[in-house]
Amino acid sequence: MAIFKLKSSGSSVGREFRGGTVTFITMAYIIFVQPAVLSQAGMDFGAITFATCISAAIATLVMGIYANLPIAQAPGMGENFFFTFSIVLGIGMMWQDALGAVFVAGIIFLLLSLFKLRKIVLDAIPVPLRHATAAGIGLFIAFIGLSEAGIVVKNPGAIVQLGDLTAPHTLLALFGLFVIMILTVRKVPGAILWGILSSLAIALIFGMVKYSGVFSAPPSPSPTFWKFSLKGLFSLNTSFLVAVFVFLYMDMFDTIGTLFAVSDAGNLLTEKGEIPRANRALVSDAVGTVVGAIFGTSTVTSFIESTTGIAAGARTGLSSVFVAIFFLLALFMYPIIKMVGAGINVGGTYFYPITAPALIIVGAMMTKTLAKIDWSKMWKALPAFLTLIGIPLTYSIADGMALGFVAYPICAVAARKSKEVNLLMWIIAALFVIRYAFF
Repeated sequence: MAIFKLKSSGSSVGREFRGGTVTFITMAYIIFVQPAVLSQAGMDFGAITFATCISAAIATLVMGIYANLPIAQAPGMGENFFFTFSIVLGIGMMWQDALGAVFVAGIIFLLLSLFKLRKIVLDAIPVPLRHATAAGIGLFIAFIGLSEAGIVVKNPGAIVQLGDLTAPHTLLALFGLFVIMILTVRKVPGAILWGILSSLAIALIFGMVKYSGVFSAPPSPSPTFWKFSLKGLFSLNTSFLVAVFVFLYMDMFDTIGTLFAVSDAGNLLTEKGEIPRANRALVSDAVGTVVGAIFGTSTVTSFIESTTGIAAGARTGLSSVFVAIFFLLALFMYPIIKMVGAGINVGGTYFYPITAPALIIVGAMMTKTLAKIDWSKMWKALPAFLTLIGIPLTYSIADGMALGFVAYPICAVAARKSKEVNLLMWIIAALFVIRYAFF
């Protein structure tokens, strides 16, 4: 245990185990949600489950041993929705190509981390757009959650309206939503997981899902393992390159923001306010993303839920090791995972009332970044607003980001603040304009 420096950190094996357990409980919802989301892209549910658990375990293990930080990782919320709804279902890209974009983004992130070039990219993106993107993705996730619950539906004119709140699947979703809301307000660790399990219990009682056991052998990874395609890279396909950029952008800012938040919560920041062993932490994230793409899942990132483990006593990477072990053990509980995430067929349409409430709550949590935007400066606020509203209304994270990224330098010029726009930002805006104008 010397590598974890438990004594100098004022911790113990017991404290790290307790902290790791709490962290896993609070983030375990991703095991149910990830297969439910990515399977809608035509991928095998069991293989996604395997990829989710194995990529989370490897990334978190590297974080624990290599970076010695109490930060857990798994496929990120937001990235998974961009993968399924914007890339595969939105523009019709094959999921194999989408995995290729994840793989390339992971390799680039790894190189940026190893050669300490991430600051160049970080400085290029204006802070308001970073916060607006996170909040816009939150609204997008929440909207999809409401749709998958049946709380909102599309009428024949494709206009969203209130769904049938008396339908059994919608009532189940509302039950789960209120359970999670109450537990979240009461600050109960693992509120989302307990809400999911409560909904599962109700669904079992009323025969809405079929019980098929608790334990089994892990599902096969073969349907998605090493199935990623790089043909879009070699052909310089614009949609593929945009996907790579968005995956890289989301992963980088998700990770940096989470690392700062978790390190600050655990009093782990250095005297200069820096993340300890930051490069190693970023490498852990990039490794997880590359491994995830190889096995068949979307971008892996650090989870803010790690703060709950720190509050429970975690101070070193040993807690991350315990989280990694829990993810591996979860593979042997595939029957429960499939019961929760496989969806309920209602008249030929699949709804996901057990996992949908989790999406709504996570979406709400992501919108808190709006408070960090200076809304009094309109030249910054307007591009941020376009990003915020564009993501859910275009039903595309990339298209919503494009609105804000193009508007930002235009507004900066109008406000005579063009010197505050980074050269890379001008290039990104120009590339978005070229893409929509000519491709």
